Amino acid sequence: MRRDDPVSRREFVQHTAAGALGLAVAGGAVATAADEEQVGVIRGEPTAEKVGLQVLASGGNAIDAAVAAALAAAVVAPHQTGIGGYGGHMTLALAGTGRIASIDFNSAAPAAATSDMYPLDASGKVAGQANMYGWRAAGVPGILAGLELALKRFGTKPFREIVQPAINLARDGFPFSAAAAAARASAKQLGADPGSAALYLRDGKPLAATDHYSNPDLAKLLESLASDNSVESFYRGDIAQRIAAAFKADGGLVTAADMAVYQAREVQPLSLAWNDWTIHTASLTAGGTTMLQAIRILQRLKWADRDPAAADTLQLQVEAFRYAWQDRLQFFGDPNHADVPLDRLLGDAHAKAAAEEIERAVAAKQPLPVRTTTRPDQGTISLSACDRQGNLVAVTLTHGGSFGARVTVPGLGLTLGHGMSRFDPHAGHPNAPGPGKRPLNNMCPTIIAQSGKPRFAVGARGGRKIPNTVAEVLLQIVARGKDLAAAVTAPRLHTEGQLALSFEKDWPAAQSAALKDRGYTVTTAASATVSAVGLVDSAGRFVSAMR
Repeated sequence: MRRDDPVSRREFVQHTAAGALGLAVAGGAVATAADEEQVGVIRGEPTAEKVGLQVLASGGNAIDAAVAAALAAAVVAPHQTGIGGYGGHMTLALAGTGRIASIDFNSAAPAAATSDMYPLDASGKVAGQANMYGWRAAGVPGILAGLELALKRFGTKPFREIVQPAINLARDGFPFSAAAAAARASAKQLGADPGSAALYLRDGKPLAATDHYSNPDLAKLLESLASDNSVESFYRGDIAQRIAAAFKADGGLVTAADMAVYQAREVQPLSLAWNDWTIHTASLTAGGTTMLQAIRILQRLKWADRDPAAADTLQLQVEAFRYAWQDRLQFFGDPNHADVPLDRLLGDAHAKAAAEEIERAVAAKQPLPVRTTTRPDQGTISLSACDRQGNLVAVTLTHGGSFGARVTVPGLGLTLGHGMSRFDPHAGHPNAPGPGKRPLNNMCPTIIAQSGKPRFAVGARGGRKIPNTVAEVLLQIVARGKDLAAAVTAPRLHTEGQLALSFEKDWPAAQSAALKDRGYTVTTAASATVSAVGLVDSAGRFVSAMR
């Protein structure tokens, strides 16, 4: 296969089916492969996994595979992500160099954004959900810029080749499948927008799971970018002009100038050492900071030395998570536009003070006081990939909630994410909207290294449950000494700083009941979905896990 040859749909299916032999099966909890001829592994979304394996089999590296998979997911999971999605984050490790990097391609607010742009109603909520649905809920989409930056700096294949499977899928279509339930739940807003109604409704009703879905306008857009071998026109060309015109026609704020100034950026990951392990995760505005702060507090509490079955040990974990979440909701925002005391919040003195406060609360068998409010959200795709050379990548990308802003640019098949909903609508908050600001989000693409050697790429999808979920998987590895499979299958809990706690159904009932007796509200609920991959040894054997 030549680099510049388009891949037909039939070739795509045949090649991915062949390349998947002996690899982890999409949707299973855990799979390990020991075939030395294996080209690599990728987890996160079934069709995206097949695309990624195709790229690995054709000689691409893990970054090539992750970008191709992300573009495919942006077509086949339109309720979770898309190239009009608000953005994402990536953390990657390069084999042989020891280099670990992150890419921030989070959405940016338009220049016209103001801190008070979303008035609150009498109940304290944004009037008319204007930050969630409609054209004012969307900022500049960052996904294409981020994926191209990763490919140019760390990949081996050209964009024109990597985007071909996504083009085929958009043009030829597929069963609407998992998106159907989300379309039913989103039908009111989708039906109110002509572009979205044309894509996701048929005779005024949402597409069913068995209905054939295609997006020929999106295929043409991607073909145009493939012809240019660049996403430049999406941000600074004719496509950008069409996107800006749609915003203007429908009362949105994003302009051609906003599109033109947008840049994805490489940033330094945050890192934390625990014994011979080192965690590297995406920094603000991603959710990795919250995850790392919670782990740092538990490290200070010597949590790993405590009895795992004891109620006090569980309360230490809960309170470390609650403390980190309350700091997040009180202090965090775009550090380029707000005064975020990050060094203090991640410093030794703050971890020591938090640990002492938590220890007193646990000794009294009482929760720490609540000092913040919260709100739910959901959505997202997370992909993790590894190749035979040892390159690792975790990438998370999203619309936000189902179908994002639930508006679509006419003629482009481009559904927009609602990145503006990730701002705090209260003027004066560090995460309030503002010109060019990037909103706080939950994504935690993470690389963990052992004795200096990158071992695993870990990420998750599931809105605000992501930071805690990734933290729990990492703690099982670095603090409890479990392998990747056991770490991913271990039961999880969730808190966002309030007294409400949710435990997965497999969590030991005696432990959760003990916390209920100590003043928490306890329920049973699912956690986020983790996708994790890694190299087991120098023989080229891989492990992957998804749950």
